[in-house]
Amino acid sequence: MVSAPSRRAVILVGNPAAPYSRALRIGRALAAEGYAVEIAAVAAAGLPAEERDGALVIRRYAPGGRWAVAGGAPAGASTRRRSGLAGRLLRGTAAVRRWLLWPHTVRGWWSTLARDLPPADLYHACGSLTIAAALAARHRQPTGPAGQPVRVIYDAIDDVFESNNVLDMPPPIRAWHRRRETTWARLADAVTSVNEPLAVRLAARWRVGSIVVVPNYPEVPLGNAPGSPPNLIRAEIGIPPTESVVLFQGRLGPNLGLDAAADAVLLVPDAVLVLLGFGRGFEAEQARDREARYAGRHWTLPARHPDQLLAWTASADVAVVPLPPVSVNQRLSSPNKFWEALAAGTPVVVPAGLELMAALVRDIDLGVVAATESAADLAEAIRAVLARPPDERRAWRSRIAATAAERFTWPIAEAVYRQLVGSLQPAGIGANDGERR
Repeated sequence: MVSAPSRRAVILVGNPAAPYSRALRIGRALAAEGYAVEIAAVAAAGLPAEERDGALVIRRYAPGGRWAVAGGAPAGASTRRRSGLAGRLLRGTAAVRRWLLWPHTVRGWWSTLARDLPPADLYHACGSLTIAAALAARHRQPTGPAGQPVRVIYDAIDDVFESNNVLDMPPPIRAWHRRRETTWARLADAVTSVNEPLAVRLAARWRVGSIVVVPNYPEVPLGNAPGSPPNLIRAEIGIPPTESVVLFQGRLGPNLGLDAAADAVLLVPDAVLVLLGFGRGFEAEQARDREARYAGRHWTLPARHPDQLLAWTASADVAVVPLPPVSVNQRLSSPNKFWEALAAGTPVVVPAGLELMAALVRDIDLGVVAATESAADLAEAIRAVLARPPDERRAWRSRIAATAAERFTWPIAEAVYRQLVGSLQPAGIGANDGERR
């Protein structure tokens, strides 16, 4: 017997992965298939260049080359905002450049990956910001360290060209980039997505046949059986049991409905909104904590590791997903925060325009659907959750958690993903196969 070279997988993440729960779950599934796994993410201030999460290595690569400065602005260029006609023209030019050169924010990262990322046998590209880099890596070295053809999985986590991020992009430019993404998707060895409606829509557009659905279901730790909810949030912010906790957790920033959620809680007696998150909106939400109108009713806390998140989510009385349904992608979304609330047994409030989530909430009694994403309608739905008697709410939470444990947990999605990965491997090589006979 001759020992075969170990197989290596790289999960490409177009953000700092600090942490990124989907990458961790995918990485653990690949490790179970016998791969040494690296999560290749984007460098960010205050984060280590390398760290470990169990068997997974997380490496953060700093942008380099001509795109080292996001957007292609020369190093040292002035960032002073100009006024008048000249300022408007410059800002207009910058917008056109941003549209034409999409995705300009990660091109410098791509350059560094091309130079520094060791080759792999399998690349899992999380989203549209990463697929070009994965395909380029396969092109540079078509045979992986284990001596087999390199495989690329494109994980289409969003319908990016029907999303909020491109609403202001001129239609001809958007169509051009959509064609680029179509080419990338067709060049991948397999395509995955996070839910059935998105998979069907993207498969029809790209004409790639079926797209494998790998939902963002959470990993449920042992001992997470329904019972008395933990009290982590109240202990952290120092509020009494008589105050109800309305939770939003995840990325913080614009176009997420956070303004409406903040105002909605002011219309609910003895309730506070707690944001457990990260992202470019974190400091703005902390500033809102201190505004006189919201003081004591609005709390912003740092994100928790995905392995700790369910206990924190279970500490809330209501989880709110107030995303405004202003794009196709938003209407069909099923973000982590939704599944994590269900796994924790926490009732969910979602606007009716979030079609996929709203249908599940109505059909399985997982919470309350708000008529719209307005503050008034969100408040009415939150009050409806809190109005149930305590014994009824405890039983409701147990039913939600039990339904999630049966239908919406990671082992279900992981089995689908591992079957896909196995189908991409050469015949005779299986999980944890360390020998070639």
